[in-house]
Amino acid sequence: MPSSATHHLAAVIPSKGSPLEFVERPTPTPGPDELLIQVKAIAINPIDYYRFLIGVFVDVYPATIGSDYAGVIIAKGSNVADNVKLGTRVLGVSASFASKGAPDYGAFQERVLVPASTVTPLPDAISFAEATVLPLAVLTAWAGWYQLGLPRNTKFTPADKKGLIIWGGASSVGSVVVQAARLLGFTTYVTASEKHHAYLNSLGATRLFDYKDAEVVDKIANAIKEDGVSVQSAYHAIGDLHSTLDVLLKVKGEGIAKVAHAPPIQSDTPKADGIEVKFVIPPMDSPEATAEFIQFVFTDWLEGKLATGEIVPSPRVQLVAGGLRSLPKALDEWKNGVSGAKIVVEL
Repeated sequence: MPSSATHHLAAVIPSKGSPLEFVERPTPTPGPDELLIQVKAIAINPIDYYRFLIGVFVDVYPATIGSDYAGVIIAKGSNVADNVKLGTRVLGVSASFASKGAPDYGAFQERVLVPASTVTPLPDAISFAEATVLPLAVLTAWAGWYQLGLPRNTKFTPADKKGLIIWGGASSVGSVVVQAARLLGFTTYVTASEKHHAYLNSLGATRLFDYKDAEVVDKIANAIKEDGVSVQSAYHAIGDLHSTLDVLLKVKGEGIAKVAHAPPIQSDTPKADGIEVKFVIPPMDSPEATAEFIQFVFTDWLEGKLATGEIVPSPRVQLVAGGLRSLPKALDEWKNGVSGAKIVVEL
């Protein structure tokens, strides 16, 4: 059934562990600082699968989840600035985490409420499907810079000889980290399957290594020493943390090295003397600090970088046909594994 002016189709989790159900929901009215988005594309993230499967960050049932979306502004709240126009094409991360699964705020539906400060206008040259691969990955990349203690205005020059290890460069987060690290001025030492090396080079990776190579740790360490670069930090997007730590132990010199770790840190997460491993979360000192950080990422940083082409959608899009009702298939495809691409559903 097509959506109407007052109702729209949503993918709902009725209770913890239940399969998705597709229901018509009343379309909400945006609050003073909110926008209502007509969703045009949704991307699948690991956290979406685990929220669906085991209820991570879900306190409210029936729940609607989903993080990454791209779409069109169709209504706005009374406090939203005049320059935010209806009909604008945007991307963003939903407020589904903060709302703990409250149905109005998950992206797995045809219309979603979002905070007005968390959207980025889309250049005409970027499709909705391409755009939706970016939002959570960009936020996660910047959360990593925050955990590494990098100021927002960091801009190294070649003379600074600052390097960064990026483990898992072909992942969704890793590919954005490669681009962002290029803009910060890092010399990057990036791991990925060899089949993804040319693509990552096009995004700005400096040196590339096959993570499956039995000598990869020594090869990265030797390259860093040959380049005369100082490396005190790493961004671990995915994969074996032991290897990232082993490289840092060989090259870090004096002082404490730091690893921004995108996967959740567990009790058995590897450790090493002289290296701090930090989970990539944004500032959590207060709701205001978190909101300001998210606004910086999507408004002050990403909007300009998309407009100039300094940041491009990455990784590649892997479309699952069938519209919103194909979400169960899309989640299954993610579970079965994807490499160098992000699964996207178009509405």
